Amino acid sequence: MNMEKLPSYVRMLKDDAGEQFDPGVVVSEMDKGLAKMRVGQSRVVVQVTATLFFRTRVDSQAFEDWYFNEIRRIGWFDWRDSRTGQARSVRFKGGDIGKLLPLASQYGKAQRSVTLEYLR
Repeated sequence: MNMEKLPSYVRMLKDDAGEQFDPGVVVSEMDKGLAKMRVGQSRVVVQVTATLFFRTRVDSQAFEDWYFNEIRRIGWFDWRDSRTGQARSVRFKGGDIGKLLPLASQYGKAQRSVTLEYLR
């Protein structure tokens, strides 16, 4: 089975990109002194915020077709992490691809803000 890839016509803008993760630590508060901590999860979910940019109206429509027909809203796909250069298997957090915002008249250029997630 081949893994889908983020389509090549989708550009990721770096202006508002970011990365965070829940450390997966369990904290037990103590009556006195510092809280005790232990690792609660062997792997953590990393979330990467990004803006997807579409150069044409055709590209934004093609992306929606890919989203609904290829990954079926919740599927995993390959994405090259621009920070590390690694290929990662990611999905859209909650299946959400955000609001399509026009940057030119009649959506000639457009963007979507998304959050990608993967297990580290």
